[in-house]
Amino acid sequence: MNGIVNVLKPPGMTSHDIVYFIRKRFKQKKVGHTGTLDPEAAGVLPVCIGKATKAVQYITDKTKKYRANVKFGIETETYDKYGRIIAQHPVSSLDEAQLKELLRSFVGEIDQYPPIYSAIKYDGKKLYQYALEGQEVELRSRRVEIYKAELVDIISEDEIMIDVECSKGTYIRSLCYDLGKKLGCGAHMSQLIRVSSTPFLIEEAYTLEEIDKAAAEGRLSELLRPVELAFEGIESVSVKPTARQAVLNGNPIYEKGLIDEEIKNSTEELIRLYDGTEFLGLGIIKYSMSEDRKYIKIEKLFQ
Repeated sequence: MNGIVNVLKPPGMTSHDIVYFIRKRFKQKKVGHTGTLDPEAAGVLPVCIGKATKAVQYITDKTKKYRANVKFGIETETYDKYGRIIAQHPVSSLDEAQLKELLRSFVGEIDQYPPIYSAIKYDGKKLYQYALEGQEVELRSRRVEIYKAELVDIISEDEIMIDVECSKGTYIRSLCYDLGKKLGCGAHMSQLIRVSSTPFLIEEAYTLEEIDKAAAEGRLSELLRPVELAFEGIESVSVKPTARQAVLNGNPIYEKGLIDEEIKNSTEELIRLYDGTEFLGLGIIKYSMSEDRKYIKIEKLFQ
């Protein structure tokens, strides 16, 4: 069984717990998730099964969208409501215009410091392990990109709801913490939901109960999405039937092996390879100086 199941992760489970759950229900050893969600966070967690696990890195790299609650006036050591409170400050009335301007200031490429309670590795050890052992670690900033940061609602005099669209590696907990610092009263993340992991949407995600029901009724295959869904938007070419085996053998493909016999894209671009309607895999367009022509180097096969 090969494909991707869009799981609606509930709070209280780790991403690895979800992988274990899927492995048991689908009776598959090759299972991998596509971007860690904090244990108490909920939302979209695409899980790849079988040969689709080769697509994990590509899905992980894509844009993510989150809805988060930010609680002002309280700072915690984990940057969320589950950590020990380390500081409290009075909160002045939250001004809508000021909040919108504050959120806009984070849009673009920024250097973000991850929470010390995170799974990022430092000298081969996860940051939270240092924190649990009481060891000091000099945090290193990481370059991330915020595409959108918008105010959804002012929930109360000290809490707001925001929508964030961002690159991989972005910590929404850190964003909430930084919002509090800029506002001058501190803050932490009180709730988080991942609403999409491109191209997978929360409206199309399956709960664990729905997956259990499908397993009991013998229709788990109905929940699987094809792996090529992960590569929507990437240009494609069709290979001739005579070139199919060459592709599956990992051999480079030249224009004579294509249906339209022309490689139109620029070099170093990723491209999808099809035999008719069957998705074979991914290639990268290269240029041979010695032969003065383009060719497609096989990058990843899914057949």
